[in-house]
Amino acid sequence: MDSHTIRILLNGEAVEAAGLPPTTSLLAWLRTQRGLTGSKEGCAEGDCGACTVVVGELRGAAQALHLASVNACIQFLPALDGKAVFTVEYLRAQAGGALHPVQQAMVDCHGSQCGFCTPGFVMSLWDLYNDFVPAPAAAPRAGRPSPAAVRSALTGNLCRCTGYQPILAAGERMFELPAVALERAAIRQALLALQREDVLDYRHAGRHFLAPRSLDELAALRAARPQAVLLAGCTDIGLWVNKQLHELGDILYLGRVEALRAIDAAEGWLHIGAAATLTEAFAALTRAWPELAELWERFASPPVRNAGTLGGNIANGSPIGDSMPALIALGARITLRSVRGARELALEDFYLDYMKKDLAADEFVERVSVPLRATLEASGGAIHFRSWKLSKRFDSDISAVCAAFALRLQDGVIASARVAFGGMAATPRRAPQAEAALLGQPWDAATLARAQAALAADYTPLDDLRASAAYRRRAAANLLRRFHLETRPQAPLPPAQTRAFAGVADDCEAIR
Repeated sequence: MDSHTIRILLNGEAVEAAGLPPTTSLLAWLRTQRGLTGSKEGCAEGDCGACTVVVGELRGAAQALHLASVNACIQFLPALDGKAVFTVEYLRAQAGGALHPVQQAMVDCHGSQCGFCTPGFVMSLWDLYNDFVPAPAAAPRAGRPSPAAVRSALTGNLCRCTGYQPILAAGERMFELPAVALERAAIRQALLALQREDVLDYRHAGRHFLAPRSLDELAALRAARPQAVLLAGCTDIGLWVNKQLHELGDILYLGRVEALRAIDAAEGWLHIGAAATLTEAFAALTRAWPELAELWERFASPPVRNAGTLGGNIANGSPIGDSMPALIALGARITLRSVRGARELALEDFYLDYMKKDLAADEFVERVSVPLRATLEASGGAIHFRSWKLSKRFDSDISAVCAAFALRLQDGVIASARVAFGGMAATPRRAPQAEAALLGQPWDAATLARAQAALAADYTPLDDLRASAAYRRRAAANLLRRFHLETRPQAPLPPAQTRAFAGVADDCEAIR
């Protein structure tokens, strides 16, 4: 197979692409090279969902077909090599020339107004539809998504005409129409024919897009090209190109290294490969720590979570990354790898200063390891853990403050305390003075007050467009109080009495 040619299964047909810059977006290729103009460009940053498509790829040793909605505007074309791409134009062909049930439901429920956003909504709904309508040879899947699950599937799609209620109605109506099942077996067979055994080396104008398949290949390429950009989900780097007009040099793509996508539990720890998507990673994290359900639901949107990776969120090092406070509070560790071997360090020690990490030029993040509850409770006492974010929107928004608390209580006394915040400093980091005020004290109102006062000495937050420094300081103290109200030994309050979005939070847990 020519390593200078990208091969994609586009709407069921094997096609090739070549002669384009490696940073060409999937959306630009679809519209300008393939004439598939149903997918629209709205924001060019993965926020509006007008460009939503569904990508299929083969996963794991069994090479099982996996489908997920993504934003075409922030996916570099070479990253789609060996994968299937489905656009809104495919649906009518799948339905034999008639409207697909998803499209017919949008018509029946008057879910389209100006129409600009409609293809993106349709593709998000089609992704959900395929989860509940199995292939013809498969056993029927029981049930259908709840209204909350339909809403969740559409949190990455914006309608400027505010036609949300008819669109949500269409998301339920589509399951009442005669089913049209996706021929998964045929798609899988077609994708098997596109897989390559070697390293993809796509070249254009002296720049390389390299997609190694093993950790050793990646380590060798990283050592040889330390200035190359490491690319995983492209949910951040895509904006460097679209919004900041960066010219990227060589790119090392992590998405074909199967070992980086592995998730497993061993000896009391959950190990998550750096290239596991946010969807996959948070599914595993939430099984281990159900308290993370609301944070998972509020972390970006399904198309972003389906593409972005937990390792990328960690390696990015943003002070407002939503995953880091919770992982730091739980005592997570990360493994860094290079040709010199692997080293492990506490996640909190990885961040040195604003966007500066303890990461050598030839290293990359291999995995993050999170202790399981039994591990943290092995020395006695129960762990109480919470993580919350504050933002201007409930869905798909950037945090002003993100907080995480993990206390181990023995007989009402705090035996261990870990408090971490994002948005309060140049890096996501712990609150050592607040932790000192908590440790060894009864978990009562007086201890809470001392810890709240200590938070003011732990952080010097900035004023910016998301929040003022005064708001952040007050919010951080109030989130600690909220944690106390839910976990105090005497008369703890249920979440319904502490959360402004209690009903939505219950929906988040139901979706999972």
